[in-house]
Amino acid sequence: MKAEKKRKIAVDAADIRILRALQQHGQLSKTKLSELVSLSPTPCWIRFTRLKDAGLIRGYHADIALDKIANATKVIVTVSLKEHSKANFDRFMEYVDQVDEIVECMATGGGMDYVLKVVTPSLSAFQHVMDQLLSAELGIERYMTYIATREIKSTQVNLANLITDPDN
Repeated sequence: MKAEKKRKIAVDAADIRILRALQQHGQLSKTKLSELVSLSPTPCWIRFTRLKDAGLIRGYHADIALDKIANATKVIVTVSLKEHSKANFDRFMEYVDQVDEIVECMATGGGMDYVLKVVTPSLSAFQHVMDQLLSAELGIERYMTYIATREIKSTQVNLANLITDPDN
């Protein structure tokens, strides 16, 4: 059976303005959102509701200045599995989903199967997370760690740049 291509949801410039406002400001009142995107409140809220119902808005999050409240060790980990079967990938992803310290996980093509972002209070706490990961018998062949020394950029995707892609 041929895999179905995920259907894209049609959005226009006004929808992008709504999504960008939510990215930048989080949850907003009907009035404030309509002011930010230059639409009257009712049409703006109808669009917002459609975008939310379509699953485009997954949640609202604050961008916390973590370094101002706690020490944090951030480590990027690349992981390669021994065997590439659906069961192995599923087992690995289910395990990763349960570990709070693993804050991001991306499946990748190429030399490594996954890239993880791990945040812990210390290097020894990170090592404990890795020891648990290796003890879980997830079929990890090899992994590499990269300790973050300074965050240079962390931002939201500019949706307008993706939507205007000429290859789309």
